[in-house]
This record gives sequence, structure tokens and C-alpha cells, in this order.
Amino acid sequence: MKVILIKDVKKLGITGEIKEVSDGYARNYLIPQGMALEATQTRLKETQEKDLKQQKQKGKEEAAAKALQEKLNGKAIQLLARTGGSDKLFGAITVKEIAEALQKEYGTKIDKKKIELKDPIKHLGTYEAKIKIYPSIQANIQIIVAAE
Repeated sequence: MKVILIKDVKKLGITGEIKEVSDGYARNYLIPQGMALEATQTRLKETQEKDLKQQKQKGKEEAAAKALQEKLNGKAIQLLARTGGSDKLFGAITVKEIAEALQKEYGTKIDKKKIELKDPIKHLGTYEAKIKIYPSIQANIQIIVAAE
């Protein structure tokens, strides 16, 4: 019997996959537990349409991410911070401050969890940061920290 999985099933498959299983396994376990539906023609067609919609949505998201990458890649933002006499900062520059600066300067809202720094910024100078826009798309920006 062919079934469409509506939940991830260990050792069988993930949500949305169409699998061939024994009749007893399907009727006595998968369907009553709400893990699968019988694969009728209408359900198969619905699944295909849903897959097409998801692919189109992913394509749109990826195109938007590439546009954002082109907008941000290689750009620099300047942050002002208080110093303690030398080039050492009071506290540190956080990813939250970087996200706010990007919002203010370029009008793009970036989640602070997607900004990646190699080391904490605790001194004046120029630093590199990676922004993970989409799983396979990243932008590199420069952060220039200057004294107030």
C-alpha cells in the first residue's frame, strides 16, 4: 500500500514522502497514529501541488537573499563606542548593536543570530563579520569601531 507520510517516522521517512509499506503496517499503525494517509490520486496531486508551491517560495526567498547579499557584501558600517583612554572599549560591541546599525544605515532588518563574529569586539579598529542571509548565501561586511 502506498502512503503519504504526514509526520517523520523513524526508519521509514520524513514528512511529505510517499512510501510503499505493507497493508497491515499502514492500516494498523501508521494511519491510526496519524503518521500517514493513504495515497489516493487526489492526495498525490495535492502533494505535488504543495511541493511546487514550496519550490516557488524557496526560489523567491533565495532571490531576495541574493539581492540582499549584493546590497551588503563588502560594505562597511561605523560604530562609535566609549573608550578607556587607550584603544580598549568600555564593554564590547554586540551583534545587537551591529544589527541596529545595519537597520539604520541600509534599511535591512537582520536577525542578530545571523551575524557571526570571529572574536568579541573590545578594541578600536576594523573587524570582519559574516551575515548568514540564507543557508547557502552569506555576506561579508566590515565593522569600523571608532572612539566617541
